[in-house]
Amino acid sequence: MSEIFPWTPAAIVFDCDGTLMDSERHWQDARDHVLREYGVTPTEEFAEQSKGVHYTECGRLMAETAKAPSLAEEMTEKLLRAFRTLVAENPVTTPGAREVVARTAEFAPLAVASNCPRDVVEEGLETAGLLRHFSHVVVPSREVRPKPEPDVYLRAAAACGADPQDCLAVEDSLCGIRSAVRAGLRVLGVGPRPDRESLAMADHWVRSLGDRSFLCWVESRALLGAAR
Repeated sequence: MSEIFPWTPAAIVFDCDGTLMDSERHWQDARDHVLREYGVTPTEEFAEQSKGVHYTECGRLMAETAKAPSLAEEMTEKLLRAFRTLVAENPVTTPGAREVVARTAEFAPLAVASNCPRDVVEEGLETAGLLRHFSHVVVPSREVRPKPEPDVYLRAAAACGADPQDCLAVEDSLCGIRSAVRAGLRVLGVGPRPDRESLAMADHWVRSLGDRSFLCWVESRALLGAAR
């Protein structure tokens, strides 16, 4: 079996929600809960439109969908409260995440680049026993624009001491893939139902982090690192 990437990244930058933590469903449930509170029935189109975007942008989209743009801040606050509750009740990793993180940490520095609040990211990863493997967690701030802008990936690569073009991003959403590509990283896309644009932009795509071809690549890189 040929390797999916014939090179060892200088650093690997993971998205969190939907990629490492099975929490994209929590975001969707939280969005649905808030929208229904305002008398709106969520649609599949809205679910795709809001996937992976910064939570403040999601609040704005929800307010527009509810035809109440002035309530964007209020809906954003309710969205975050609902999401935090759901994550606290059921913090679950995605298939293959534990093994992949542990093994990739043996041959490359790891970082997380997320659109979520820092405390949500770190608490989820800590509960899952994964946070200790990551050297850096990068989230939007006053100086760092959220995905799909490239800032979080550029900051993550720099924090790991690597050039973006030598790094691998691991992403599940179109928003995140756009961010990583704009930053110059190579991209592994993850998920069972990628859209056309995501497939076109990613360097390789797997259904989950537990994909056999990806795990074989991770193992081969880990063994090469150990042999050095």
